[in-house]
Amino acid sequence: MADAAKQSSRPQLTSSMRSSSYLSDHQQYRPPQHRIPEAHHGIDTVVEDSSPSKSPKAALPFNGVPSPEHPPIIVDSGVTHSYSHQDCAPPAGQKTDRLIATLFYKGSDRNAPGARSTSGGLSRSRSPAKNGLGDSTESLPPNMAPTTSMDDFPLEPPTQESEQLDHLYGSYVSPLCVTSFLHLMSTFPLPDGAEEPHSSHRCLDNQEAPRVVELTLTPAPAPSYLSLDDLRKHELIYRFEQEWNVDVALQRDVLWRKHPRLVVFDMDSTLITQEVIDLLAETVKDPPDLAERVANITHRAMMGELNFESSFRERVALLKGLPATLFEDLRPVLDVTNGVPELIKALKRLGVKTAVLSGGFLPLTGWLAKELGIDHAHANEVVIENGKLTGEVKGVIVGKERKRDLLVEIAQKEGVDLSQVIAVGDGANDLLMMDKAGLGVAWNAKPTVQMEAGARLNGQSMLDLLYLFGFTGEEIDMLIS
Repeated sequence: MADAAKQSSRPQLTSSMRSSSYLSDHQQYRPPQHRIPEAHHGIDTVVEDSSPSKSPKAALPFNGVPSPEHPPIIVDSGVTHSYSHQDCAPPAGQKTDRLIATLFYKGSDRNAPGARSTSGGLSRSRSPAKNGLGDSTESLPPNMAPTTSMDDFPLEPPTQESEQLDHLYGSYVSPLCVTSFLHLMSTFPLPDGAEEPHSSHRCLDNQEAPRVVELTLTPAPAPSYLSLDDLRKHELIYRFEQEWNVDVALQRDVLWRKHPRLVVFDMDSTLITQEVIDLLAETVKDPPDLAERVANITHRAMMGELNFESSFRERVALLKGLPATLFEDLRPVLDVTNGVPELIKALKRLGVKTAVLSGGFLPLTGWLAKELGIDHAHANEVVIENGKLTGEVKGVIVGKERKRDLLVEIAQKEGVDLSQVIAVGDGANDLLMMDKAGLGVAWNAKPTVQMEAGARLNGQSMLDLLYLFGFTGEEIDMLIS
């Protein structure tokens, strides 16, 4: 009953109240708005005041021209809309020409705002400057002077290395860092007849102090002047990385960047932080210098100074007589790289196949692949007799050529085009594999590998790989939750 009474008292626009004015009919029930005294009067005031039920009022003074006594009233909604086609489909008959640059800050302060410990990887302490001088406010040590003789002393005292720009403008990917990069990219020539260049950015992990920023540049530099491979190796890019303490990953904005279907990993110093053959040598006490000799050969092979296959056979020969149970004993010692378990889990949820191609030993590689849930595992098989290593290897050594061939075989078996394959490694024996894949990623790699790879990551968490797909930190957290 209460509802019926309330409805009956509701104002009705009866036929006797209708007028010939649509505006008047539909504005007369609108409540008058509160206005600033002596402000400009709008159409609502005119309609309300013209109602026949109201007593006539004095005519309003004309106030159409602003004056110091009657300043204009400006209403700002605070919302700005722009209409552009930066991220739209290209015009008919043209193709998308966008370059994606992902900037990874390498040395952030642990106490910096927005430091992440999950999808962004562990925060990394500030990297020291050269000669061990980490802070420009430190005094020069006495041994920095070039001479002890005042007669030979230079006119000006020696100065230490200049402070890195990130320490001056922010220990993260700062706005000035982004601006500097965009200015650098503007120096490269554009294709003939290209539209005016423009860019957009996304802070992938944190808006206040981003560690990872994705830039979209349109159009990309002219490939006739610089191919993408040459652009990645350009000296200006390298200098920018050194000055701002960042890694720059450049990729074409194509479909395959966002949808890889196979990710192939090296094992030693990639999936794990150690070299397995060095761990084996460390267990041998006779001769006492065996571990040092093996480690030296390993280092030279990873730097590309030695042929991997011959160096591997040389190192395995030094392990002759070790018990075969040693592989099982080493399982608890293996130190899995930070972020690898979460990365494999995320790739599985995305439906991406995974593989590990190792120049190490199959007993350990196969076990680790099973523990992590990796789909394919290939490594070297050692000859065992009477429960001991003979110092020999079965079949073909899994070196750089074999890794490349295995990558192609696995891709064919899984029905994956090579453009949708990503290869991650750190050594010279991974270069052919990385070159064959759609994208090769150097993970904390040797200098030669970093220069040759399509992208380089020098962080502390392997989860950084997912940022290259264009995922945000929020999306990565969803994948690993």
